[in-house]
Amino acid sequence: MHDITEAQIAELVRTFYARARDDDQIGPIFNRAVADWDHHIAQISDFWSSMLLKTGRYGGRPMRPHLMLGLEPAHFDRWLALFEATATELFEPNIAAAFILRARRIADSFEMGIATTQGRVAAPRHSV
Repeated sequence: MHDITEAQIAELVRTFYARARDDDQIGPIFNRAVADWDHHIAQISDFWSSMLLKTGRYGGRPMRPHLMLGLEPAHFDRWLALFEATATELFEPNIAAAFILRARRIADSFEMGIATTQGRVAAPRHSV
């Protein structure tokens, strides 16, 4: 079992999104979609807290905003590559692995959800 803390979630979210915003491939998408980065970072931290610590702080619907971004599989691949590198750099292996496992499931869920809205069927690519 992992012992992830709120401080670790905040550190990962802050560090990852700073890198993602500057990334050539996914940075432009984030920077077009997010007007208030402080609010977004707080919201994403609440999302991860709810997912990993079961705090219930996030009450939104994360799929909806992603449907309008024109995301392709390569965007999810890059998001995961940056996310996994950040988690691995910041934390010991068992903590990083817990974040990475959940991120892969989230990426698959979003990809499959987007495909469904487009009348396609997509299989999980990142998690097993």
